[in-house]
Amino acid sequence: MFDSKLLAESLLGQVTEALGTNSLLIGIETGGVVVLGYLIKELDIDVAFASVDVSFHRDDFEIRGLAKSKKSTSIDVVLDGRDVILVDDVIQSGRTARAAVNEIYDFGRPKTVQLATLVDRGGRELPMEPQFVGGFVDVPDSQKIAVRLDKNKELEVYVV
Repeated sequence: MFDSKLLAESLLGQVTEALGTNSLLIGIETGGVVVLGYLIKELDIDVAFASVDVSFHRDDFEIRGLAKSKKSTSIDVVLDGRDVILVDDVIQSGRTARAAVNEIYDFGRPKTVQLATLVDRGGRELPMEPQFVGGFVDVPDSQKIAVRLDKNKELEVYVV
């Protein structure tokens, strides 16, 4: 159906090219943090990173309910003037990415914000488009795409 390794390598190559001395990688809890961890391991360079929890910035929590995340936003660096690459596992509607941008701006004002996603499944409801994409995966709306680390600590994309 799709090759997880190919998706991961594609995203890694794109992010690697975009990194500069002013870059900050921010993973979206929870799947984006998994992808962020993989990228940091594979980049093998010193790069600043952080994570955001978007639970309270989502505009659809009355439909989805509040996330049961035990994590919170962890940004221990100055955001002002930074080139942020926001990392997520899957993009569809764009609501999570929008919520993450809102959360980031609660902590400061970056110079730029770009979005990197491992999987794009289409179906945007908001004008949020990733600048870096591992690949496009077409599955029925009734199915969910998830990402995890396999036993070899490699990204694995699977359908639920």
